[in-house]
Amino acid sequence: MLASVSMLVFLFGFRSQQGSSLINPDGKTITSRFNLPPGFVREKVEPNSFGEFLQNAPLKPVETFVRHYDGTEKPNKVAAAVLNYDVGNRDLQQCADAVIRLRAEYLYKTKKFDELHFNFTNGFNARYENWRAGYRILVKGNMVSWVKTAKESQSYASFREYLNMVFTYAGTASLAKELKQVALAQMEVGDVFIKGGSPGHAVIVVDMAVNPKTKEQIFMIAQSYMPAQDIHILINRYNTQISPWYRLDGKATGINTPEWIFETNQLKRF
Repeated sequence: MLASVSMLVFLFGFRSQQGSSLINPDGKTITSRFNLPPGFVREKVEPNSFGEFLQNAPLKPVETFVRHYDGTEKPNKVAAAVLNYDVGNRDLQQCADAVIRLRAEYLYKTKKFDELHFNFTNGFNARYENWRAGYRILVKGNMVSWVKTAKESQSYASFREYLNMVFTYAGTASLAKELKQVALAQMEVGDVFIKGGSPGHAVIVVDMAVNPKTKEQIFMIAQSYMPAQDIHILINRYNTQISPWYRLDGKATGINTPEWIFETNQLKRF
């Protein structure tokens, strides 16, 4: 175990210039797994908020590798940690779907069912409240409608079926239209970098910290990718001294992640 942890520390650059480890192998959540660079404190978020939910997202053990929906291992080693959510056994939970999944899990956990809805690419609003009441979504070509075919249920299994339906017909194009534009300097935990379309991509900000003296901010991002795979925290290949943290640089022209480069004006919010 010690050897594998040491290898992960070496590969992912979890050491600051001062040499203090930025990873706690025993941590089971984002906040307990990842330490802060010297001088930084975590951004405070509202109790019971989406931000708090993300900061406390459950993680799989440190030696866990990202796996695709079919069980194969992701060849590109870009993960600092793997979130403890199932990926399913179908090629559905890709990039935008991972963002939708985390948002939906939060709303389901907090029973904010009236807020739990996402648009399909054609504009159809898939409301979980309808699904919970026993209605199912009938798709015929570009025509989509609700049909009462099941009993009322708010079970987690039924909720996952709802998400699979959303994953099938939603994507970066629809999600980008749903979200609201936000300035980079106003970033909060829960915000999303997203490029809608095909190809498109999305990552979500799952943690942030600030240096009270210098006012410098750093953030952490998570993603899924193609094919469908475990949601994972991304390493920072371009600044291994603080990886998996990224510096929030207002003068930057892009956000360089291991598998995508976002423009600084592509930050949005639920």
